[in-house]
Amino acid sequence: MSRPATVQRWHDIVADRDPAAIDDFLAEDAVFRSPAVHTPQLGRATAAAYLRAALVVLGPGLRYEAEWYGEGSAVLEFVTVVGGRDVHGVDMVRWGADGRVTEFTVMVRPLRGLQALVEEMGAELARATGA
Repeated sequence: MSRPATVQRWHDIVADRDPAAIDDFLAEDAVFRSPAVHTPQLGRATAAAYLRAALVVLGPGLRYEAEWYGEGSAVLEFVTVVGGRDVHGVDMVRWGADGRVTEFTVMVRPLRGLQALVEEMGAELARATGA
């Protein structure tokens, strides 16, 4: 199966480091599930804030190593370094008929990498929102 258009859009956003493209990438009722927050983050604005912060925190070292596709879904395996810690994770993505993402779930390992990610994501979200 060739790479779905929605997955290619995500790769383009990541490669271009283009936070402005994230809003149109997401459905209005998008749900973001973070490895650091128990409750799902609901709505385009909230999901976009998390994805914009992730572009900053995961940095230019973010590298996707493998991908698996289903009907309207994909799993993207990635590696990067955050706060000097190795991070290995997957993005699980679902989208609707219009190609906009309806669900974006991130899972990360190992624990020390997750801890570094939680710390830096919290700081970036606070910086971005002025909190």
